[in-house]
Amino acid sequence: MRKIRWTKSFERQFRKLGREIQEATYQKLSLLVESPSHPSLRLEKLTDEIWAFSVTMNYRVTFQYFEGDILLRKIGTHDVLRRP
Repeated sequence: MRKIRWTKSFERQFRKLGREIQEATYQKLSLLVESPSHPSLRLEKLTDEIWAFSVTMNYRVTFQYFEGDILLRKIGTHDVLRRP
């Protein structure tokens, strides 16, 4: 099973979010680990290495696969996709 890691940038952004978005993020992360092709994730490849999934209709997480694990890069509104 893949481990979840995060960047300092992700951690700072995550802490600023409301509890409801944080809880939704935890649920989607579990889904990403268990069933990465689940349609509710709306998984999208942004570059050769960077992917994104939906937490809600307004919030996205960017990540990459790193040493067999999942490295969370950024979280925020769709603007986060401009600079993943």
